[in-house]
Amino acid sequence: MRRSVSLYGLTFSLPMLLWQLFFFVAPLVFLIALSFWTVRNFKMEADFNTINWVTMYGRSVFWQSYGLTLALATAAAAITSVLAFPCSYAIAFKLSPRMRQWAIFLMVIPFFTSYLVRVYSWQIFLSDNGIINGLFASIGMGPFPLLNTVFATMIGYLTLSFPLVVLLQLFSLIFIDRTLIEAAHNLRCGRIRTVFAVVIPSARVGLVIAALFCFILSFGDFVSPVYLGGGDPTTLSILITDTTKSGQQWPRAAVIALTMIGTLLAVAFAAVGFAYKGRTK
Repeated sequence: MRRSVSLYGLTFSLPMLLWQLFFFVAPLVFLIALSFWTVRNFKMEADFNTINWVTMYGRSVFWQSYGLTLALATAAAAITSVLAFPCSYAIAFKLSPRMRQWAIFLMVIPFFTSYLVRVYSWQIFLSDNGIINGLFASIGMGPFPLLNTVFATMIGYLTLSFPLVVLLQLFSLIFIDRTLIEAAHNLRCGRIRTVFAVVIPSARVGLVIAALFCFILSFGDFVSPVYLGGGDPTTLSILITDTTKSGQQWPRAAVIALTMIGTLLAVAFAAVGFAYKGRTK
């Protein structure tokens, strides 16, 4: 049956359409056009030349940065999801409604402060003379190299996305049909088995979307790889800044940005397809 398009529906959907056109489609079209421009004598000239794509895709540093960024974002999504699940599970099933409200409020509080400030605070903990190494020194150990490492970068990714992942998982776990859990217990299914056989499949959409958000935030993050990871090895976000600084090569930076957008779109479609696989409603 064909549905008629009403003026009422179009009116209320117009702001979202305009938002997408002005803040996603238009910048994307501009980036695509910019990637074919050329830079001569530090000045960009409108052109249609594939030299930027050939140059960037022909550099090993680009693919090394791409592989590293993809691996770090994937690891961050997996680690954050695993660490966040016990927290969201406890809030959803172990706390009273009143305490659940307070727990949600506590998860929102980190967003009251700047992410950059939170990352800088981690430098105090992770530096050679920081709090963590100070604790190790009190028992005759260390100092251990914690700052400017992949471990520190992962800490930054967790700082960025952990509260959001907990909230997204929580909103999915709250709406699980409790009768399914009771039925599993009546069939003598243990707690751990119930989690893997009933809870996780029932909350699959929320769990996958939460991991997807973590992947997206980590894949494009610039702050943690620079201020906690030391900028070495180079991620794609760092490569963009390095490219723009070397001869004002904004078209080549646009190539990197478009590659990142394409990767994120592919991962997002794959994740959403997996999340809703087998669902008829």
